[in-house]
Amino acid sequence: KGAWVSVERHFREMGINTAKDEFTVIGIGDMAGDVFGNGMLLSDKICLLSAFNHLHIFIDPTPDAAKTFVERQRLFDLPRSSWADYDKTLISKGGGIFNRSAKSIKLTPEIKAMLGVKNASMTPTDLINALLKAKVDLLWNGGIGTYIKATTESHEDVGDKANDVLRVNGNELRCKVIGEGGNLGTTQLGRIEFCLNGGRSNTDFIDNAAGVDCSDHEVNIKILLKGIMDDGDLTQKQRNNLLASMTDEVGDLVLSNNYRQVQAISLAQRQAVKSMAEYRRFTRNLEGQGKLNRALEFLPTDEVMIERAISGDGLTRPELSILVSYAKADLKESLLLTTVPDDAYVSRELTTSFPVKLEKKYCEQMKKHRLNRELVATQVGNHMVNFMGINFVDRLVASTGADVGVIARAYILVRDIFKVTEIWSKIEAMDYSIDSEVQFDLMQELQHLTRRATRWFVRNRVSGLDCQFEYDRFSKLIASAEKGMDKFLVGEPLERWQQTFDKYTKLGVSEDISSSIASTRGLYSVLAIGEIGKSNNVPVDEVAKAYFEISDKLQLAWYAQQLNALSVESHWQGLAREAFRDDLEWQHGLVLKSVLLGYKKGQNVKQMVEAWMDKHQSLTVRWINVLDELRIAERQDYAMYIVAGKELVDLAKNTGEVQ
Repeated sequence: KGAWVSVERHFREMGINTAKDEFTVIGIGDMAGDVFGNGMLLSDKICLLSAFNHLHIFIDPTPDAAKTFVERQRLFDLPRSSWADYDKTLISKGGGIFNRSAKSIKLTPEIKAMLGVKNASMTPTDLINALLKAKVDLLWNGGIGTYIKATTESHEDVGDKANDVLRVNGNELRCKVIGEGGNLGTTQLGRIEFCLNGGRSNTDFIDNAAGVDCSDHEVNIKILLKGIMDDGDLTQKQRNNLLASMTDEVGDLVLSNNYRQVQAISLAQRQAVKSMAEYRRFTRNLEGQGKLNRALEFLPTDEVMIERAISGDGLTRPELSILVSYAKADLKESLLLTTVPDDAYVSRELTTSFPVKLEKKYCEQMKKHRLNRELVATQVGNHMVNFMGINFVDRLVASTGADVGVIARAYILVRDIFKVTEIWSKIEAMDYSIDSEVQFDLMQELQHLTRRATRWFVRNRVSGLDCQFEYDRFSKLIASAEKGMDKFLVGEPLERWQQTFDKYTKLGVSEDISSSIASTRGLYSVLAIGEIGKSNNVPVDEVAKAYFEISDKLQLAWYAQQLNALSVESHWQGLAREAFRDDLEWQHGLVLKSVLLGYKKGQNVKQMVEAWMDKHQSLTVRWINVLDELRIAERQDYAMYIVAGKELVDLAKNTGEVQ
């Protein structure tokens, strides 16, 4: 089932619902095999054109999906079945079951049409070779052997001599998707070549992650239950019954992990060209620490990465699969060297490793689990990479100088106060209801909010972050602000909120999700608003009104939008853009404090903003003139924003009231 989650992901992004839309498949294996058999029973819309094992070649040129599904189920239930047991009356015209021991197989017109060949006959090996290269939606590997390599590899490189005569190159494949239920069916270079030629594939260790994950869950649960039994709170019989009762929920946890991991690869691929410089830096960092051998993992050199970025190819899914896996492993290792797994707030992530039934009954005993720290580090690391991407932590470390532990604490806090997981899950629940690209757009909006808010806490809580204290302080404030966002936003920010809301509702997104996403920019501002309100002893509602009024009058929202749109082509440009944003937020805060000086209860803050604008007219006019020049510039570059940023600093600091 885990590998099928990957298959569903590929097809969903192609606009195909494997539960409702018929699709063609050629497979490696037979219905007696656990991997092949289970896979071919996960949809009754499968049109299995052909399959082969070590004995037979099965061909059904135009199968009836419903009837053949029933027959595959019969074979799966039949002990020691083979393709020879298949009901031949169900095979469409021109098809058949052929022995691989035959000297030659006569090709019917239907088989010729299916394969796109003119040969009157073929040897079994040539026929299998042609089947592997056939035009089909899915190539499902549920067998043993390596059948696909790259043109740059020799058969000797592959090391599977038995299948040398069958093996094809990645650029010869005409299937749209490869599903790797079995291991080692494709070399890594073969996968990369296939994907560079328009195919869709992950890796075997990604598609098969469910098996390992399931074993890990089982071991961790048994360790927990042994401790409970040792304390005399559980009998052997109760333990066995409890284990049996959790089978389905453990399966759901495992498949959910698979789902989010392949989704993370899709999100990474979507940004593979834009983020190539950051991926290059991430790869170099791991190499420099001796944690990654680029050549051994068949990752491209820096030169090839640059060429791919220029050509618009980016990194392929198999390559990103490697980076996602290394990112998680490195993050877990780094977190274990910090106090994060021991943090009272963050360590609650431990319970997400277990079924809800255990969480409800044995939450306290979980804290005594001998792998407690490792489980917390794994859950936090997986969550960060699955939701925020390969280079999220690396980027924040570079731009803030903070250590991994500080960033992880800030991330978990931000995730909770902005209810990121809850909104994200609602977006996932819209699978097949809206286009996958729209879902990715929504997720990237959430990523942007989470990244900026995490950075805010890292920079503004240098002396230490008390997650529970900050959660209690900000969670209600954020929830309240989201409900009343339309009361605070004015001018361009309000127009953009409405445009974003309308855009997504027209694309089929629910109103609550559209509203949440439209509010992300405004909600981020609540962090600064809450901070200034507390330090200046001004009601938060009034601070918010003044904040957004200033943003409108000084066109700061438009300026922020331009900063966000700046193209980042290098690590240094990325750091520069972050610095521009930091400066904008800081100067915005200084202006806000200046406006609110001497605030008295009942004062109209909008009038206070207007009075401030009038008082500092020469500076504000100068700033607006700079923005006007930016608006009409044919081409914008970083130098222009260095100059603009200096003008904003002058505006904020030369008001005379706040230094």
